[in-house]
Amino acid sequence: MKYESVNQALEALAKHQATMAAYNHALGVMFHDGSTVAPKGSWEGRGQTMGVMSGIIYDLETSPENGELLTYLEEHAEELTPVQRRQVEVMRKGYDQMHKIPANEYVEYSVLMNDAQNVWEKAKNENDFASFAPYLEKIVDFNRKFAGYYNPSMEPYDALLNEYEEGMNMKTLDAFFAQLRGAIVPLLEKVMQAPQIDDSFLNQHYPIDKQRELSDYLMEVLGLDRNYCGIAESEHPYTTNFNNKDVRITTHYHESNLTYSMYSVVHEGGHALYELGADDAYNFTNLSGGVSMGIHESQSRFYENLIGRSEAFIRAVFPKIQEIFPEQLKNVDAEMFYKAVNKAQPSLIRTEADELTYALHVMVRYEIEKQMIAGTLAVVDVPAEWNRLYKEYLGIDVPSDSEGCLQDSHWSGGSIGYFPSYALGSAYGPQMLMKMQEDLGDVYEDVANGDLSKVTGWLKEKIHRHASFIKPDALFKSVCGEFDAKYFTDYLTEKYTKLYNL
Repeated sequence: MKYESVNQALEALAKHQATMAAYNHALGVMFHDGSTVAPKGSWEGRGQTMGVMSGIIYDLETSPENGELLTYLEEHAEELTPVQRRQVEVMRKGYDQMHKIPANEYVEYSVLMNDAQNVWEKAKNENDFASFAPYLEKIVDFNRKFAGYYNPSMEPYDALLNEYEEGMNMKTLDAFFAQLRGAIVPLLEKVMQAPQIDDSFLNQHYPIDKQRELSDYLMEVLGLDRNYCGIAESEHPYTTNFNNKDVRITTHYHESNLTYSMYSVVHEGGHALYELGADDAYNFTNLSGGVSMGIHESQSRFYENLIGRSEAFIRAVFPKIQEIFPEQLKNVDAEMFYKAVNKAQPSLIRTEADELTYALHVMVRYEIEKQMIAGTLAVVDVPAEWNRLYKEYLGIDVPSDSEGCLQDSHWSGGSIGYFPSYALGSAYGPQMLMKMQEDLGDVYEDVANGDLSKVTGWLKEKIHRHASFIKPDALFKSVCGEFDAKYFTDYLTEKYTKLYNL
């Protein structure tokens, strides 16, 4: 198509983005429905529908008209606003990547994701890695191929990492994790030699209906408007967003574990606040939503740990928690609860891990992903390698694959390269907190009163409102300057030295 003016081309750009947003919205709703309330046996029909829709999306993304549109707008870049130039940049990346993926592979992969999710959930519940392994093999093969399509000049795993955190690579992450390991391992050894914190009261019988009541309360404290943010239950907690007026979080309840869902809600609530805080102007465009998984995890981990596990937050919410669970917590006070939710010890489950050991869980997944994509670790050998690394890094034996390599939903969803973002996000947080307190003073005074408005307001102004307009590295630098993991290791050292009287 020949464009007669930049305005005509921009109208075509806006229409394309709105169309893609609509299809992705529909696919997202189907995925969310399948993960939460859809009948278990409905997965095949849903896969058929998702396959058809994925084919339509592929055709829309790779149409010759899009190529002409991008070329025209790139040739007239000086006439575009910064936001429009960024939209063209993001669309160009997607267009070039999609063009390199054969249509049949794109559709096949979409159907595979739906099927793998169902098989993984059943495999996890039945401790049956063998049933999931063929699906994981296909997912790894697809991701290795896609990495070659995305950026053939990169190592395949670097290309995948770059999809979740632009500019990230194994060289940077190897150095980052080495720095964390050098600080965390000796600190953990000191913690384990100190008198241990009693957290047994967290593992009594906590009825699920009462835990749902706690979830509602926590969403209220976080400032999540239930008109725009829903909560559901899934095998693995997650957040999905469609625009800044429709965000969904999920949690999972364990009757004998109070804090699993409690901190899942706070963690996913942090993701939701990021999405809800985006400027309206980015809705239904390719700039909607958070800019990278590292930045996204910085927000979820900020609320989960720097706020949610702080003394101030526990002082604010403990009276309500005790009110909901009077019998279980009748001999517990706020200080005891604070210490219990911060107890550090090697554990099996990443989502239940304390701040100190959490990065070690991520390192296990990082090492396994590197090997799977490089082809040096066969999928059939993943359980044994997982168990070996848990013994080496955390000093614990893994009793089952359900509590081991099947515990996370990420691989069944094709998210290979995602896990390092959790550790990066955790490390970004303390540096953000320092800048926040330079600007606002001691925010914990308000947190102690259950008021998170200053915290969320600052993050919205600095991070949330920009959605995906500013690239992740530039966004972090604009707020905090150069990233330095020492802020994170210093924070951990100070917190756990005080907590355990080291």
